[in-house]
Amino acid sequence: MRFQLLGPLALADGPDTVVLQPSKPANLLAALLLHANSPVSAEYLQRAIWGEEQPATARAALQTCVLRLRRLFSKHGVTTSIDAVPGGYRITAAPPTLDLLGFRDRLRRAAGLDRDPEAELCALRDALSLWQGSLLANVRSVVLHRDEVPRLAEERLRAVERVCDLLLALGRCGEALVDLWTATRLHPGHERFHEQLIEALYRSGRQSQALAEYRRVKGFLLEELGVDPSPSLRRLELAVLRGEDLGPAAPAAPRVILGETVALPAARPITAPHAAPSTVSAVTPSTVLDAASATAPDAVSATAPDAASATDQGASPVTAQAASGVVAPGPTPVLPQGAPPVPAQGAPPVPAQGGSPAPAQATTPVAAPAPAAGTTFAPVATPRIEPVPAVPHFTGRAAEAAALTARLTAPPPPGPEDHRPLTVLVSGAPGIGKSALAQHAARLARDAFPAGQLLVRMTRADGEPRPADEVTADVAAVLGAAGEGRALLILDDVVDADQVRPLLTLRGEAGAGPGPAVVVTSRMGLGGLIATHGGWVQRLTTFTETESYALLLTALGAERVEAEPRAAHRLAAVCGHFPAALRILTARLLTRPGLRLADAADWLGDDPLSRLTLTDSPDHSVSGLFDRALGRLDPRLSEAFTHLAQGPPTLLDDRGPDDDGPVPEAVREQLADAGLLEDGPPGPYRIHDLLRAHVRRTARIRDRRTEKV
Repeated sequence: MRFQLLGPLALADGPDTVVLQPSKPANLLAALLLHANSPVSAEYLQRAIWGEEQPATARAALQTCVLRLRRLFSKHGVTTSIDAVPGGYRITAAPPTLDLLGFRDRLRRAAGLDRDPEAELCALRDALSLWQGSLLANVRSVVLHRDEVPRLAEERLRAVERVCDLLLALGRCGEALVDLWTATRLHPGHERFHEQLIEALYRSGRQSQALAEYRRVKGFLLEELGVDPSPSLRRLELAVLRGEDLGPAAPAAPRVILGETVALPAARPITAPHAAPSTVSAVTPSTVLDAASATAPDAVSATAPDAASATDQGASPVTAQAASGVVAPGPTPVLPQGAPPVPAQGAPPVPAQGGSPAPAQATTPVAAPAPAAGTTFAPVATPRIEPVPAVPHFTGRAAEAAALTARLTAPPPPGPEDHRPLTVLVSGAPGIGKSALAQHAARLARDAFPAGQLLVRMTRADGEPRPADEVTADVAAVLGAAGEGRALLILDDVVDADQVRPLLTLRGEAGAGPGPAVVVTSRMGLGGLIATHGGWVQRLTTFTETESYALLLTALGAERVEAEPRAAHRLAAVCGHFPAALRILTARLLTRPGLRLADAADWLGDDPLSRLTLTDSPDHSVSGLFDRALGRLDPRLSEAFTHLAQGPPTLLDDRGPDDDGPVPEAVREQLADAGLLEDGPPGPYRIHDLLRAHVRRTARIRDRRTEKV
């Protein structure tokens, strides 16, 4: 059980949340939690409950409120106590049991990562994910909203500022824009956000929009406040008007921890990839991949659901551990002798279990030498394109990997079809391991693609699909610098066929030779794409019992698993042999080396959905994975799927045209195409047990329960 302050005041136990109704005990609880682990005077608590004008019986009524809170805690199994101390009361909490403390604890961790911008950015994103809406919306205390809420809001704004500074410094202006459009509209008087937005627009090549944004904020400040823009904003406007090079961005904004402003050391300069194409050095994909092989950490592959955590779910573009093996950290390029260093491109590195991310390289822009004949290039200006990373300790999918590798390395048929791209589709449910399989097979087939292998992320940081013309332009620019031979593209997390079709018409240099081979990963079946452009389909399902046991052996070690083989099989069965669930489970077990597998199986079986989550990283959970997948559905399909999951299995039966049932066959086909219905038996379709349980639980708590105290 944990307390939630960063939003409506609530008690949460896994996905179940009890939002407290506005009341005087709710005011009291909020005041105590805002000062958790410290004595709070009775006078302050009385003002928080009743305001400046208190009744004569306020002291006795305060004791009654404390009693009512203690009864509420007992009712919901809250072990935290409200202790009477001289002059007042105190409540004890820790980061796992109070989101405000968790937020500040993660900010502390981020503060120690200032020399590693990628790691600091991930830590800050993790901290901001704890905010769930308007602060204390259900607490009717004038004193708290006047004195405490602004201070907390300022802590969040400082963290958002720092995130945007880091994104700009890393050259990820597109991601920064997603946050800044919202921040500037919600906080129109916050000039720093406007300054960052103008800078992000300008660095993205959108000079006219940057100037329009400056005019808009200038008009607001003059009309609403009667002041001119700050000197830094005016200097930025002048630089944009002149078309000046802003140079590398170096974040130096303050970070707020525990309500105190802490000065940050200036981050090391990071070359912005948008600055000028001529200032970036050349790197060959083969060299980068060799570096990845040489430096891949020798770690256990069991920390996150699968590559879906970052790409299949539309989350932040962080290289994540995959369902069928952990994706290695983003490789640091190994350059030819005498070549200047360049920062690694693409997704930020995430360490394997027990590892640590490599620090980002600092560079000084230098002119790139003319490429030698046959030189191939890694992407340099498109953070959504990167060399295909390695997948160490790949587990399971042996037959699928062999078939996919054979397909990629097979010689093309003779004749004009040589010029048609080889297309392979890897599809299946979210968290099933599509990205890991595609990357693993690409690495096995690397010798067949001398022009390089590229991972192209087809969704933005906020989960929205990237426009086809944007992706095509980026890929064409990279392929235009490639050398002789064929290239391989992995189009990861494709949302629909229209995203892919333009990429299937790309050709080699001057249109000679076949176009790049294309591997598409998607939750969707994309049958229309295969029908019009040809190709081969690899549909993934859950692990077999043997594969699940092999994953446990690889992740937990043979000594631990073979000591309790029956318990290991029980654990795999409770997880439904679902790769994402198994990855989360093994990550939790690795943090508890003394826990017997039999005890873990009993514990997990009591409430698998709530316990298949990483407590220090709530985004890594089976429930979160399913929520993000269902969030992509059309509302009508989502409603139909909820009806199917809540009803009896006979709703999925194919009874023929005379009895189509309440969910038409065409709708069921669409849900199967989206990876949410699996092939039978029994019947033509079935819903995975974990997914069915998740939908039923979500339906029960869709309308948050309220509790009067």
